[in-house]
Amino acid sequence: MTYYGSDPEGNQTISDVFILVGFSSLNKLQIVLFLVLLIIYLVTLMGNLLVILLIKLNSSLHTPMYFFLVNLSFLEICFTNSVVPQLLAHLLVEEKTISIAACEAGMYVNTIMGLTECCLLAAMAYDRYVAICHPLHYTTNMSSRVCALLAGVSWSIGISVEVAQTTWIFSLPFCGSNHIHHFFCDIPPVLKMACADTSKNEIMVFTVTVVFILGPFLLILLSYICIISTILKLPSVEGRRKAFSTCSSHLMVVILFYGLALITYLGIKSSSKPESNQMISLLNITVPPLLNPLIYTLRNKEVKGAFRKTIALEKTLAIIDR
Repeated sequence: MTYYGSDPEGNQTISDVFILVGFSSLNKLQIVLFLVLLIIYLVTLMGNLLVILLIKLNSSLHTPMYFFLVNLSFLEICFTNSVVPQLLAHLLVEEKTISIAACEAGMYVNTIMGLTECCLLAAMAYDRYVAICHPLHYTTNMSSRVCALLAGVSWSIGISVEVAQTTWIFSLPFCGSNHIHHFFCDIPPVLKMACADTSKNEIMVFTVTVVFILGPFLLILLSYICIISTILKLPSVEGRRKAFSTCSSHLMVVILFYGLALITYLGIKSSSKPESNQMISLLNITVPPLLNPLIYTLRNKEVKGAFRKTIALEKTLAIIDR
């Protein structure tokens, strides 16, 4: 894929790069943003890696809920690495170029991870539904085979749908200005670069949003209607509290993910300033991967207990080695 533009004299030129305008207007504040994002990036990686290691090292956490959490943390690491390192590099350089191939690769990864997360959150909601509404059948309905199938379907939907969508977008010819008014290769700004009819692509984007993003959300909503209904029927206050605590972390993650996505959509629709749109998008990209591991560790007694056991084991091994 090549980009066809024009030089100042109107002659046709051929290039294989885009220019991500990003936060160029911030000038010297780009250094401040770089430092803040670097800290967020490192904490995000360490938090999600810690969650994965804790679950893998502690057999008490080898349950369906934590199986899905490992998938979610791995997904967050991939998603963060598809956007933030490129942004950090561009905040330090004058010329913020990206090859069309790298732009396409980045879009593949961040769209696949975004769509897969929607499906994984729905699978996790189903897990909580079975645990609370049908506890006697939980072992059967959420066997390791069923969990692997749900995770596999989630990843398969994300990969197949977004590979098709991204490949179709980058099969379009690009011309005119090669400046993308964003800090990463998102679908809407890249489609604006195309010098062909993009109406069919826009219909596909809308269809993917309705079926594969709103669809899982409706499944999550239905699951929690059943969960809340079951919890309210429990006779004791303590029983209701314990039942709700088993799904509170997942519910917070869902609210955070879809809430920020909604704020991003409404904010971009209501704001005509590219800088405002980019700051809203930046929050949507950085906040969920940063907070998700904190939500699952700080609010979860099992994870905190596993962390203490792991630390105690490391100290014991250190003493033995001496």
